[in-house]
Formats: sequence, structure tokens, C-alpha cells
Amino acid sequence: MNQFIHQFALLVREYDEAIDFYVNKLHFELIEDTQVNEHKRWVVVKPKGDGRCSILLAKASNPAQQFSIGNQAGGRVFLFLHTDNLQRDYNNLLQHSIIIIREPSIEPFGKVLVFKDIYGNLWDLIEPNIR
Repeated sequence: MNQFIHQFALLVREYDEAIDFYVNKLHFELIEDTQVNEHKRWVVVKPKGDGRCSILLAKASNPAQQFSIGNQAGGRVFLFLHTDNLQRDYNNLLQHSIIIIREPSIEPFGKVLVFKDIYGNLWDLIEPNIR
């Protein structure tokens, strides 16, 4: 069997502000931005590099979804982003005034820091020991 996670949805307030954050601040690639209907777009981003997994930026469309923006994991780290250079990416986060929750540290598995995205979701940024 060959399986992998291809894509997951991340609730956002507005498409354009989410695109701005992920593309212009985190330097993800904008894979698709298609108008589906008057209120809905199909917006997909992914980190640059060899990874296959992408993020569907899904605009919250009802009160329950709006309530969950930024808290899809109940306050725990929700997303894990691997990098080949934590220091470079840390400097980028600082340059764009992205909130750092836990400063870089060295752990048995590699270097790691925790940051918040535009909505408050917590991300681990990890430079693993083994690449």
C-alpha cells in the first residue's frame, strides 16, 4: 500500500489575507486560486520544496467554523513544518513580525521553534537532525 496526506483544510477569515500571510510572509507557493462561486474560492498553498502536502485555505462559512479559526487543535501545536535552515526561517519570521511562542532550541530530534500564524494556530518549525 502507498498512501500519503495530499492536502488538508485550514480555516481562514478571508482568502486574500491568508494568501498574503502564507505566500508573502512564509514564502509558500500559491498553487491554485480558483473562483468556485460568488462566495467560495479554491485556494491552495504549499511550502516550497519537495513535499507533496498542500493546504486548502478554506474560508469559514458559518459560526461554528468562524469560532474554530486559529484553534483547530484546541490550543496545541497543530502544524509541523520542516526546514533545511531554521536560522534563515527564524530571521524571516522576525522580519515579518510573526509571533514567536518558543524561541529556537536544540532538541534530540533537531532544532525547533514555535510560532503563531495569522490566525493563532501554533506551528512547530523544525530543522531535523536527519534530512
